[in-house]
Amino acid sequence: MKRLRKARGLTQEQLAVDSGIDLTYAGGIERGRRNPSLEVLMRIAAALETTPDELFKR
Repeated sequence: MKRLRKARGLTQEQLAVDSGIDLTYAGGIERGRRNPSLEVLMRIAAALETTPDELFKR
């Protein structure tokens, strides 16, 4: 998620707003401390203009 976010020039705050999730939740997901639901993964992927499976690639 962080790799894709940075590649698109987005801040965590911008991604959180675009995904409709809380900023601290977005940060927790990036750090691996929070486990997002499938719905949240879909919203993040849409905000990053990618597919959910792309979020899991390193």
